[in-house]
Amino acid sequence: MIRIAIQSKGRLNEDTMNLLQEAGIKIPSSKRTLLVEASNFPLEVLYLRDDDIPQTVADGVADIGIVGENEFVEHGVDADIISRLGFSKCRLSLAIPKHVEYTGIDWFNGKKIATSYPNILRHYMREKEIELDVHVIQGSVEIAPGIDLADGIFDIVSSGSTLVSNNLKEVEVVMKSEALLIGNESLNEEKRELLRELLFRFESVKAADDKKYVLMNAPTDKIPEIVGVLPGIKSPTVMPLATEGWSSIHTVLDEKRFWEIIGQLKRLGAEGILVLPIEKMIL
Repeated sequence: MIRIAIQSKGRLNEDTMNLLQEAGIKIPSSKRTLLVEASNFPLEVLYLRDDDIPQTVADGVADIGIVGENEFVEHGVDADIISRLGFSKCRLSLAIPKHVEYTGIDWFNGKKIATSYPNILRHYMREKEIELDVHVIQGSVEIAPGIDLADGIFDIVSSGSTLVSNNLKEVEVVMKSEALLIGNESLNEEKRELLRELLFRFESVKAADDKKYVLMNAPTDKIPEIVGVLPGIKSPTVMPLATEGWSSIHTVLDEKRFWEIIGQLKRLGAEGILVLPIEKMIL
């Protein structure tokens, strides 16, 4: 049995539960129980506050954990980063009142800054040789300038809408963050084997993210040109059709370039293009 610590509520919890579900792991629904056992995999889920997860994994209370990179860096614990999961992306930024003229990082010299991430902020400002007064707040950091508690803030930014609603503007991005899978440094071999299986499932889900399976019919004499514009995993599958001079081509496309490539394929004579979602991809 391996124990994983995850956020008890919030966006990271939702993204993590979706990942576990896509990985085929069934977690019984329970809003009151802090420790829940999966029904089809030797895994226990421990629900915690996100800022408690790094230390819980470092102490071995949980074997592994999924936590925001911002929390992991802030706490500076001795735990391994096993994988970057690619979801729950955000950034840690400095923001000041919208009406204030920003003249560069030196503006922060002697200023009072409210934050829930004092360690990251102090480290960054030491590198910039900036001296400031760090005011630690847990939650609702963005209201500090509006009530004259601080000159600016250092906080998580996703869309930026919270800053706008509090008449703040983002002036410096200090670090970018995403969900990390972290692990205790002293896992035994049995737990490492379970971790390898879990990681294999996670990587299969990640590999399929933003990918589409595309099938099309095309003139056989156009296949070399069509293959030339297809960024397949290795190479596309080409099969002859019953109609002489035509072939069926199967490939995988990244959704970011999907419409650009589809346009090229149509100009080369491809037709009957069928696009399917990919649930898992084993590389």
